[in-house]
Amino acid sequence: MKRFLAVFFLLSSLSILSQTKVGGIILDELGDPIAFANIIFKNSSEGTITNDNGRFYLESDDTYETITVTFIGYESRDIHLPQKVNYGMEIVLNESMEQLKEVIVYTGKQSKKDNPAIDILRKIWAKKRENGVRKFKQYKYDKYEKIEFDLNTIDSALIQSKLFRGLEFMFEDLDTSRITGKTYLPFFLNETFSKVYGDNILNREKEDVLGNKSSGFEGNQAITAFVEDLYSDYDIYDNYLRFFDKSFTSPLSKTGIDTYNYVLSDSTYIDNKWCYNIIYYPRRKNELTFKGDFWVNDTTFAIKKINMQVTKSANINWVKDIYIEQDFDVVNDSVFLLKRDYMLSDFAFSKKEKSRGVYGKRTTVFDNYEFDVSRPEPFYKAESDPYDPRVFSQDTTFWKNARLESLSDDESGIFKLLDTLKTVPKFRTYYDIVSILGSGYIEIDKWNIDIGDVYSTFGYNDAEGMRIRGGARTYFGQNDTWRLEGYMAYGFSDHKFKHGLSGKFLLDRKTRLILSGGNRRDIEQLGLSLTSTNDVLGRSIASSSLVTVGSNDRLTNINLSTLGLEMEPVKNFRIRLGSSLRTLGSALPDAFNLDYVDADSPTGISSEVKQFDVSTTLIYTPGKRTIGYGVERANINDDHSEVVLNYTKGISGFLESDFDYERLQFSYRKPWQVGGFGRLTTSVELGKTFGEVPLALLSVVPGNQTLFSLYNVFPNLDFYEFVTDTYATVHLEHNFNGRLFSRIPFLRKFNLREIVGLRGAWGQLSDENIALSAPANIPLMAPEDQIYWEYSFGVGNIFKILRIDFNFRGNYLDNPDARPFGITGTFGFNF
Repeated sequence: MKRFLAVFFLLSSLSILSQTKVGGIILDELGDPIAFANIIFKNSSEGTITNDNGRFYLESDDTYETITVTFIGYESRDIHLPQKVNYGMEIVLNESMEQLKEVIVYTGKQSKKDNPAIDILRKIWAKKRENGVRKFKQYKYDKYEKIEFDLNTIDSALIQSKLFRGLEFMFEDLDTSRITGKTYLPFFLNETFSKVYGDNILNREKEDVLGNKSSGFEGNQAITAFVEDLYSDYDIYDNYLRFFDKSFTSPLSKTGIDTYNYVLSDSTYIDNKWCYNIIYYPRRKNELTFKGDFWVNDTTFAIKKINMQVTKSANINWVKDIYIEQDFDVVNDSVFLLKRDYMLSDFAFSKKEKSRGVYGKRTTVFDNYEFDVSRPEPFYKAESDPYDPRVFSQDTTFWKNARLESLSDDESGIFKLLDTLKTVPKFRTYYDIVSILGSGYIEIDKWNIDIGDVYSTFGYNDAEGMRIRGGARTYFGQNDTWRLEGYMAYGFSDHKFKHGLSGKFLLDRKTRLILSGGNRRDIEQLGLSLTSTNDVLGRSIASSSLVTVGSNDRLTNINLSTLGLEMEPVKNFRIRLGSSLRTLGSALPDAFNLDYVDADSPTGISSEVKQFDVSTTLIYTPGKRTIGYGVERANINDDHSEVVLNYTKGISGFLESDFDYERLQFSYRKPWQVGGFGRLTTSVELGKTFGEVPLALLSVVPGNQTLFSLYNVFPNLDFYEFVTDTYATVHLEHNFNGRLFSRIPFLRKFNLREIVGLRGAWGQLSDENIALSAPANIPLMAPEDQIYWEYSFGVGNIFKILRIDFNFRGNYLDNPDARPFGITGTFGFNF
């Protein structure tokens, strides 16, 4: 993944010609651009829609001499094309003397004469059906997927720039996009061929990947998975289509008539089937909508073909354009089969017309359908291995037969281009710089070691003052079966060295049996999580934050050793058995101590806890997708739920451990796409400790004294303000993704996003545990009398990278140094 991201961002900053090409702008009589006008090659079904600025581009593999331009309220025009390539056209439409009435949306029943397009749309809903393969007992088909990335908007200035001096050979073979009309240079290509089998009676489906070919970069399965997450599967008949973690209103949805204008434009035969052509475009700006058209059969009302282009004003970052085409083969009244799915995304830092960027294109072709061939259930249970080395080493003959759509000349040339680029020192230098920025690690290929991560080099806290940290890890490749990692750190105020060392070993790939262990001696800000830390390498942001709110002196010296065994007997269900030995003591005893009553101590008080625990954790993550098959895998989606059940047993006496206790914890986290109203993230945590334990082993309601917005904490609570042995917390956060701000005229152009949050915590602390920790020099209090709660209002997407939250405390305002209000923020690159 890190290597792909490096090349992707490097080239972000850094064929066969069709027969007819036309591009230009559509204007009205006053010279103003006309958005969403319809342009079609005359006597064909090939067309496009102008963008928000009235510009269009259209091309075809066939030869045409005329285009037809139409728009509601204007006279249609047929424009003769003097040559095969016609760029820079300026077409003026005159206002019609008999203007067509704009589509009016009624809340009640609408007759056909009001708008025939709406009438057809209702029939589409009435006969809405699932994919045709679901209508058979069994099915099988071939699936060929081609994923490509291209550097676009290439001109002479870019080619002759110092940045590409010595790399001019890259631009010898350029092509032109049939969607945008821009020149582009392919730099990555991945092909996958698979056979898909399904049984609707057994409710089983499996995909056997038979071939996977990449254009030379390592970790091609990571690239494929990364792109598939960007271009997740979708059904155009769904009310909302999810792209880039956002829900777009489908033009075929039942809520479409409130979101789009529809116009019945044309009708013709397509593959011997009479079809209607309906143009659609959004009623309002700044919403997550498309523009385009679709062809629908006149009797089955099944979609024959559809194109969708995201409007330029849509509230989405770093993506200038999204274009989708789907073609269907309508078999009969109840079966339609997807033949081809094409999606293009134009990634760019700016949405300006001339801004450079990177095309991401995915083409999926389906063919050779077979139905009602029964296979035994064990056939579906025997999953194929998509990472089998043979999958990545198929020969030329295999790919010649597997490609359901041939490669163009420029696509075929990508493999040669990449092989050449790897030998050019200047390109390698660019690659190394961006790789470090993207991954945080400096690669030392000669030794198979990565140095880093560089973003943890500097930090600050009250106990250590300024601190520096340096680390390294083994790295032979993405799918290493073992990995060692460690770091050393030094604090300039306490003059002490700290360290962390971790090792992980994949013992069995099929069940993902992993043995892990490590040791860490460091200073940590505990109390940011309700679960005990067993991470021997990680470090909370509060432990090194340069700026904090209030006194941030409740830091802990931690000496942690862990040994664990984990396995995944069923996909997305993990069992983790672990043990840990922790020694905990205050890093600043004068301000914050962990003293407790100890009858065996000469003074009757001890200030350090030594504790040995064993634990069993069950983790269920339905819908989670990962990449790779090594000891470390990366998640490629965050829309899955997570259920965690943990049991911990503290054992006294063993390895001089101090306490006997038991702890049971449960947590559930789930993100929800609430149609076109954004994304709701919910989490619930419950826990109870049985037995007497001191402050260091109790469950602290997570506070936050940093200026960073963190999920699952309470930003208006200080560290250790609430301490419990029994607790329940709830967190709700909803991001409207600009749905509300887009309705406010003076805010609309800023593409801001509104976020609201509500949090609550309830807990108890037994009298026995209060008495045990009586020597501690901080008050021990649990939110038992009433539920502690907070709420917040946030504004996101400020300058596309910044989010600011305004946090309010709902109660317990009489607590010492209680903070009724606070401001936190965060930044990052989000779509």
